[in-house]
Amino acid sequence: MHPFKYVRATSVDEAIAALAKHGERARPLAGGTDALIMARAGRWELDALVDIKHIPETNILELGSSEFRLGAAVPCYRVYEDEQISAVFPGLVDSASIIGGIQIQSRAGLGGNLCNASPSGDGICSLIVHNTTCVIAGPGGTREVAVEDFCTGPGRSVIGDGEFLVEMKMPTPQKGFGAAYQRFTPRNEMDIAVAGVASSVQLDGDTIVSARVALSAVGPTPILSSAGDQLAGKEATAENISAAAQTASGDASPITDMRGTAEQRTHLVGVLARRTLERAVERARENN
Repeated sequence: MHPFKYVRATSVDEAIAALAKHGERARPLAGGTDALIMARAGRWELDALVDIKHIPETNILELGSSEFRLGAAVPCYRVYEDEQISAVFPGLVDSASIIGGIQIQSRAGLGGNLCNASPSGDGICSLIVHNTTCVIAGPGGTREVAVEDFCTGPGRSVIGDGEFLVEMKMPTPQKGFGAAYQRFTPRNEMDIAVAGVASSVQLDGDTIVSARVALSAVGPTPILSSAGDQLAGKEATAENISAAAQTASGDASPITDMRGTAEQRTHLVGVLARRTLERAVERARENN
């Protein structure tokens, strides 16, 4: 690792200019919990770190009647310590409350977790099942990308040179909506998920109007499963949920590594999909 510049940006335009100047050898800095790790490991060759957490737009935390706006630099604790947001978005809290320990959560945010583009990122699947849209700023202006299209490979995303994630927008849940996230780790001290699943449902009575199921750590990117579409229009019964969970297992494309075998991960997806769908339905009924 060699010396690099630190740029404290206070506006979107200032950040874009600094990132564009240094191209692929510049990275935005928000929580920074992974930045030096990446640099020391040689995964990032840095000429500049551009601090974006002093930009007003990246710090927005606004819950409206129809939309929730979450700035890319907002740390996890601000999500789960806000009583109103925590009550409306328990599925996001499931993720935000297990990203590292409390010290990490005091700096790291769901935006950075997404931008790391780790297949096992705990926040990404929850963002997917909440139909999140990513707002990206760059030299060509601002563009929006569905969160399920954001990650393009392990550690890779749609963010180009001179661009950075400004905020994430998602619909404010209405009555009858519920979501949940769970992961499996072999022990509490090993935070990287062997497998994880997030699920959301929109109920009308006992009928599932729509659903989303997303899988983590079982493919090169987080996976939006077809299990959600399978549930649309069906009753929220144990039989239908179990069938959708098996579909989720079939959508997984895991590998075998030091943390688990492909067979184990495939099995875990089915278990976690069933559990998170059941929890999402439970929360949806509480929200009626």
